[in-house]
Amino acid sequence: MYLVRWRSASELPLNNLVNAFFLTLFFFAAYFLLCCWRVNIHDYETTTMPIPLSEIIAFFSLLASLVYFIGFFSIYFIFPRKSKVDAEEPALPATSDYVESVVVMTDKWKIEEQTTGKSVEGLPVEGFDYEAAFRQYHEMAVGYVQMPVGVVGPLLLDGKEYYVPIATTEGCLVASTNRGCKAVYQSGGAYSKVFKDGMTRAPVARFGSAKRAAEVKFFLEDPGNFYAIAGIFTRSSGIVRLQSIKSTVAGKDLYMRFSCSTGDAMGMDIVSKGVQNVLAHLHAHFPDMDVISISGNYCSDKKPAAVNWVEGRGKSVVCEATIKEEVVKNVLKTSVEALVELNNLKNLVGSAMAGALGGYNAHSSNIVTAIFIATGQDPAQNVESSNCITMLEAINHGKDLHISVTMPSIEVGTVGGGTQLASQAACLNLLGVKGANKEKEGENSRVLATIVAASVLAGELSLLSAIAAGQLVKSHLKYNRSTKHISQLTSA
Repeated sequence: MYLVRWRSASELPLNNLVNAFFLTLFFFAAYFLLCCWRVNIHDYETTTMPIPLSEIIAFFSLLASLVYFIGFFSIYFIFPRKSKVDAEEPALPATSDYVESVVVMTDKWKIEEQTTGKSVEGLPVEGFDYEAAFRQYHEMAVGYVQMPVGVVGPLLLDGKEYYVPIATTEGCLVASTNRGCKAVYQSGGAYSKVFKDGMTRAPVARFGSAKRAAEVKFFLEDPGNFYAIAGIFTRSSGIVRLQSIKSTVAGKDLYMRFSCSTGDAMGMDIVSKGVQNVLAHLHAHFPDMDVISISGNYCSDKKPAAVNWVEGRGKSVVCEATIKEEVVKNVLKTSVEALVELNNLKNLVGSAMAGALGGYNAHSSNIVTAIFIATGQDPAQNVESSNCITMLEAINHGKDLHISVTMPSIEVGTVGGGTQLASQAACLNLLGVKGANKEKEGENSRVLATIVAASVLAGELSLLSAIAAGQLVKSHLKYNRSTKHISQLTSA
């Protein structure tokens, strides 16, 4: 694939020779025209005479040289010299330079393959909008990876049917989750509720003393100061609504956890801008405050953290379903009693023995990550988004099964970032949550969070059933297509 861009004259081959030619042409044409016009200017004013061919050629030569030099010097207008402040920001190449670098990189890889034998054959390059990627969400894309996408469903949730895209390379995951969806559907569906919705950012600042840090903590948590701070916070965006500020002190250091609604965006960048506004305001009131970092890990983003498990981050969702006795037997191939016992021993006690933090489930991260990849979410945020406790209980005199998943920190959005990619946007459109909801702010992202939770419920239900029925290994060998390799190992 060849991507072409126009080069400035300074980048052309033999540019010194070309520059010298046009410079000479410019002065020669200008001098020739001035001489001719000075001699003949009186005649042109009194009589109508045809313009000589030599003067026409000289005029167009002058014009051509001017056009050349405008193109030559225009690069300085496009890329002005950076100030010292600007120089602190990471420098990004122009879009056209970046697009050309894709070609340069692939050429280097071909040379590398010839010299070292290392090949990137199979990494697709063509058919991708690199300029859009550079402008919106990626600084140095040189190709893209392929990921198969399956669809499970119908998932009956809150009275609506959804077909959920699952992007994974794990065999049995799509089939298993689909079985869970079937069990939920035949039992009347699942029901969900978003009981908290707020993205967080927690900067850390240092003061001259621990006493001073505590004073600022009291200032931030004083209800009388909240509305003024909220007004400053929301200057960065019209969709941001500051909800709370919770602070904690460690010696002379103050950690401030801001929580706010962010509409249909996942919201990390929006929150960060709002926090910067507040920090500038606080510095005016407390000039001895030294901001160490915009993020002090008390947020906490992309790391296992108790604060997310307890306080929540993003969307906090609970989802439940009642699975009928006959469905447990005929679809899930097990019993209510066996499922309840397994969940207690595995997801609750076993996870506690392991010292789990938010991991009181069978495999919620499997479903979360697969949906995140399919819908353009940040895959790294599966760490906190997979926080989940799965609860099973026998009801109706032990005949039916009640299952619920509580997920306090699902971080999703339907605008921005990877949601703008064509494939991921198509998956969001399949769910009916593409883009921002124009009728109810933030509704699309909340619905997506409930779909994630309900899909996790279906996945939990099916996996636990496979384990209870002793079918886990058999099903994985079947759907991972690994029988041949296992037999070879066995015979060896």
